[in-house]
Amino acid sequence: MDHVPANWRFRVPDGAIISFTDGHDGPQQYVAGSDFGDFVVWRHDEIPAYQLAVVVDDAAMQITEVVRGADLLKSTARQILLYRALGWQPPTFYHCPLITDESGLRLAKRHDALSLRHLRARGVTPESLRESWEISASP
Repeated sequence: MDHVPANWRFRVPDGAIISFTDGHDGPQQYVAGSDFGDFVVWRHDEIPAYQLAVVVDDAAMQITEVVRGADLLKSTARQILLYRALGWQPPTFYHCPLITDESGLRLAKRHDALSLRHLRARGVTPESLRESWEISASP
């Protein structure tokens, strides 16, 4: 029989409430099946997907505190479900605000954003980056 590549998905327990306290944003609560659905954990190209990879990697390294960008806050609920399924204790989480460019896009290679090295070469100082970050991070 031929091997047919397939993605493996984690079936979320519909209606399960996933709560945690984020070090920056405080109490968080998501409802599986409503706020997010089933998600890929193993890709068809035989590579673990992000959610599974970070959980296994953090557990293997005995990470107790995780700092990620605010754009990954909802992903934490998925990761907590994986920690539970694997019988592991999740670490604590802190999701920091993102540094963005003039148009409000986060600095990311996928958006062809300027690198910090490029910004430094243009004369942008760490102080001005922190100042703009503090402005965008305030409620």
